[in-house]
Amino acid sequence: MYKGINIDCGYRVDLLIEDNLIVELKSVERRLGVHEAQLLTYMNLSGINLGLLINFNSKVLKDGLKRFVL
Repeated sequence: MYKGINIDCGYRVDLLIEDNLIVELKSVERRLGVHEAQLLTYMNLSGINLGLLINFNSKVLKDGLKRFVL
């Protein structure tokens, strides 16, 4: 249950920072649209406007970061 919304176990945010930032962690060969859609869904359901998608499977971490703002 989050803010009066019953969220089934299919939706689990990796990290929620001070109710202001959702962080979705991945370790995949390359980032796909489905990963971005997953983060955007979490953001829409929670009403949080800021998100980070982090892919740890990249040579340089900054190449694996993508910021989302609704």
